[in-house]
Amino acid sequence: MPPKAKKREPPTSTTLSAKDLDLLFKLQHADPHSILGMHPQGEGVLVRVFRPEAKSVSILLEGDEERALSSSHPSGLFEVFLADKKEIPPYRVKVKYPGEKVFIYWDPYAFWPTLGDLDLHLSGEGNHEKLHEKMGAHYRECQGVKGFSFAVWAPGAKGVSVVGDFNGWDGRLHPMRRLGGSGIWEIFIPELTQGMNYKYELRTDQGRLMKADPYAFATEKPPLTASVVFQSKYQFQDQEWMENRGKTDMLRQPISVYELHLESWRKVPEEDNRPLTYREMASQLAEYILELGFTHVEFMPVMEHPFGGSWGYQVSSYFAPTARFGTPDDFKYFVDSLHQQGIGVILDWVPAHFPKDEFALGRFDGTALYEHLDPRQGEHPDWGTYVFNFGRNEVRNFL
Repeated sequence: MPPKAKKREPPTSTTLSAKDLDLLFKLQHADPHSILGMHPQGEGVLVRVFRPEAKSVSILLEGDEERALSSSHPSGLFEVFLADKKEIPPYRVKVKYPGEKVFIYWDPYAFWPTLGDLDLHLSGEGNHEKLHEKMGAHYRECQGVKGFSFAVWAPGAKGVSVVGDFNGWDGRLHPMRRLGGSGIWEIFIPELTQGMNYKYELRTDQGRLMKADPYAFATEKPPLTASVVFQSKYQFQDQEWMENRGKTDMLRQPISVYELHLESWRKVPEEDNRPLTYREMASQLAEYILELGFTHVEFMPVMEHPFGGSWGYQVSSYFAPTARFGTPDDFKYFVDSLHQQGIGVILDWVPAHFPKDEFALGRFDGTALYEHLDPRQGEHPDWGTYVFNFGRNEVRNFL
C-alpha cells in the first residue's frame, strides 16, 4: 500500500508562535492583547487583527490614512508592519465581509487596562471599597475614546469573552485578558450604545458557559436573563434629606416602617392588572405613607431575581434594580421622590443564599466560586439554593 499522504497544514505567514495561535483560536488565550492590536517591533509597529470570516481588513490612522492588512492565517488573522511608524495612538479597523458588508470600529486591543495594580491588590484582600466602580460594565473615556469597560472575576476559566448585541454574540470577536493572578478578566470596547444586551462567555473544563454579569447595573426584564449596558444620567435632588439625615441621631428619633412587595402593592386593573412602574409608585406610595404616618418604607428585595414567586429573595444581580418596573434611573427617581417628601427608604438585602439558575452566580466559572464546594456548607436544602462562601475575600468584597 502506498504511504498515507501527510495532512497539509493551511498556509500561514504570521509571526505568532504555534502555541499563541492555538490558544487564540480556542479562545483560551490569557492575554489576547499581547498578540493582537499594535506592538512595537524593531524600528516600526506591527498591527494584528483577528476577524474570522472577513474578506479584507485595513486600519484607519490619524487623518483617515488607510493601511491594508494582509491575511496571515486562514482562520481570520490579519497583519501589517508599519515601518514608518514608531508608535500609533488608538486606531479604527475597517472590515469588509463577503457580500460587501463593511464595519468600522475602534480596535479594543489598542487600549490599556482599566484596572490598576492597586485595584487588583485590594480586591484580592477583600478591601476594595469601590469595587463596583471597576467590575462590571462602565462607561468611561480611555485614551481619548469613549466606550464601556468590562471586568469579571473568573479565576477558574480558561478564557472569557464579552458577547452581546454589538458583536452578534460571537465569542471570537472580544476575548478578554486576564490581569495577573487576580482571576479578573478585562477589556475596553469603544462606542457601545446604551441599552445593549451582553453576557460573558466562559471556556471551562465543563465546556462553554454563558453568564450574566455579577456586577451589572441593569438587566433584561425577566424571564430574559442578559445584562444590559447602562449609563445613568439621573441627578438626585434630595440634598436636603441627605443633609438632615447626616445631622440626625436616628437612634433617638421615632421610626415607623411600612414594608411592602413592589410587585403586589398596587395594580392597574385597566391594563391586565399589571403592577405599577417605579415612577407611578413614586407619587402614589408617598401619599399613602404620609397619610398613614410612617417615617420609612422598606422594600422587599428590588435587586434583580429570576423567579417572581421568591418575592425577590433569590437574587441573581445584586447591583441591578429589577427591570420589572423600569430602568435604574426610574428607580433612582422613585427613591429621590420619597426622600424629597421626607420618607426614608430601606432595602432588604440577601446575603444568605442565591439561586442555582445556570445564567447567574452558581458554578460561575465552572467551579464553586461564590459558593462552598461542600454541599453541607454550600447548599440550602430547604430552598434549593447555594450558600455564599464567606471565607473568600473576593466574595465578601462582592457582597
